Amino acid sequence: MNYGFELAVVAAGFLLAAIAGAVLLPMLRALQFRQHAYEDAPQTHQKKTGTPTMGGIVFAVGLLPVLAFDRPFSIALYLLVVACGIIGFIDDFAGIRRGKNAGLRARTKYLLTALAAAVFLWWVSRTPGIPVGVLLHMSGYELHAPYWLWFLLGIVAVTGTIHAVNLTDGLDGLVSGTMVPPLVVLASLAWEWNGASAANIAALLGVGACFGFLMYNRHPAKMFMGDTGSLALGALLSALAILSGEMLLLIVIGGVFVAEALSVIIQVTYFKRTGGKRIFRMSPLHHHFELAGWPETMVTARFWLASVALSFIGLAIAR
Repeated sequence: MNYGFELAVVAAGFLLAAIAGAVLLPMLRALQFRQHAYEDAPQTHQKKTGTPTMGGIVFAVGLLPVLAFDRPFSIALYLLVVACGIIGFIDDFAGIRRGKNAGLRARTKYLLTALAAAVFLWWVSRTPGIPVGVLLHMSGYELHAPYWLWFLLGIVAVTGTIHAVNLTDGLDGLVSGTMVPPLVVLASLAWEWNGASAANIAALLGVGACFGFLMYNRHPAKMFMGDTGSLALGALLSALAILSGEMLLLIVIGGVFVAEALSVIIQVTYFKRTGGKRIFRMSPLHHHFELAGWPETMVTARFWLASVALSFIGLAIAR
């Protein structure tokens, strides 16, 4: 591995995101693009109302250099990230217009992101070099599936990851920091399998962009990514796993996002079947720990550590 080159790519993503954030923040304030806290969120979150949102635009800027590598792959990857970011932007804008945290309907976001995923998978599957049909790529072994199953699982992987990341976006710095370890793993695996490919470069740029965004999103946050950012980052993570032949590895390296999504599914199902009883104090899972008395910064830090541990486990499995 060329660590000097990789660090330079991370630095490029960081600088582009940091500069974009510095330009974007006063614009969001001037346009009154401000967050409205969920009405049923913990009371400590009400003070977050009024913080500029849609800061996830910086990720599209931070990823721009990927377009110079493996153009068929990089264009498809970048367009998927941007398309999902636009869906998130529309959702954020609708919520701002309505004066509450309620934009597009969940089913609408699922359908739109599933459509974007289908186009992405169709595009890359017709480009030589993509590991079509590969669900898990380990040293000396590959788990294959028929094209139709790979395609359907790919749609599930993209939409599932996008909306799991979206559910995780509820605390200052939570998503940005949690996203870094799985991106590092995918960057490492992509380098081992293909060298300086579009997947490797995009993952490294994503790491840098997350660090750049944390300059504005660390507690207390000056700017939120909104669905603009969470949908874009979810698209990036899932697309990188698919391009690297590591679709199933998402379950492990993205384990924090999986846990957040499962906590919502379990909570809602149990609530409906028991006539109002709850397993968690509140879902998604990070709110459960907040209501248990953990400070927001402690929840964030421990979720980051969990992401690091799960990513190491995923890297060990892949190797």
